[in-house]
Amino acid sequence: KFKSITDLYRRLLPALNTKKNNINRAYKSNIMELDIWNYLKNNIWIDSKNLSLNDMVDDILHIDNEEVYNYYKERGN
Repeated sequence: KFKSITDLYRRLLPALNTKKNNINRAYKSNIMELDIWNYLKNNIWIDSKNLSLNDMVDDILHIDNEEVYNYYKERGN
């Protein structure tokens, strides 16, 4: 259990950072961890309940880089 959404975000930060580095290398972009978090929160996890930390890390590491990058670009970044 996490005390807050911020606590959960901090716990997921190493996985988000790994994904950020992969996307930035592939697309020469400046995507941030928060961009990936927002993509997952708004598109993948939106209707999910009782996700485990393991499931969330797996989603972060295995989400398609191009999908996240396109989401990022659509927001004017």
